[in-house]
Amino acid sequence: MNLLDANIRNNSTKGELNSLRHGGKVPAIIYGGKDQNQKISISKKLLKVLIDKENFLSNIITLKIDGKSQNVLPREVKYHILSDEPTHVDFLRVLPGVKIKIEVPVNFINHDKSPGLKRGGVLNIVRRKVELKCPSEKIPENLTIDLDGVDIGESFKISSINLQSDVTPTIQGRDFVIATLAAPTVMKEPEKPAEAEAAEGEEAAEGVEGATVAADGEKQPGDGSKNDKKEGDDKKSPEKKPSEEKK
Repeated sequence: MNLLDANIRNNSTKGELNSLRHGGKVPAIIYGGKDQNQKISISKKLLKVLIDKENFLSNIITLKIDGKSQNVLPREVKYHILSDEPTHVDFLRVLPGVKIKIEVPVNFINHDKSPGLKRGGVLNIVRRKVELKCPSEKIPENLTIDLDGVDIGESFKISSINLQSDVTPTIQGRDFVIATLAAPTVMKEPEKPAEAEAAEGEEAAEGVEGATVAADGEKQPGDGSKNDKKEGDDKKSPEKKPSEEKK
């Protein structure tokens, strides 16, 4: 579980919040449960370290506030439009027995033990995260799918994942697909048989030989050459009738 120090803050105006941010702090708020919302500030440097970790929004964080510990769940992070620096965080109190909706990432293991992937299969991930409804103290870190022994054509559905009895997917009424192991999208063209190549070679050779004979032999009448004369070409064409003189 991640730890983060926090301080109670009383500032609320835009100028006070900007001054807080310039001092390396990020304003945040804790809400949920019967207690009132609590305004706090946390170190921007430490917050960015946690954000850079995978699945920040689905991991419980323990805040130390004035010596007291409070388990919270990050629900939203706001960023500066230009610098992309975090400017505000919303935390939800984690209370025993209270169910929440949360997206949990899917983790695939043993890629090297999948015969389907070894033969060039492609793992098509339909859902990288699955939304669950569960008690806040029982949030799974991830949903694990084992690829050991998985071959081309197999699929993974939500029913193939073992969930605790009080942890359920928000999508009900159908066994939805999370991922499939499909055949390669680009198939290698089969090699041409040796007999077919030999036959094509013989046909090409015959074509070249025929062209050589035609070139060496005399041209026959009517073969389309310029030396061919059409019947009647040696006769003089009739003289043109002179035009009538102008009167």
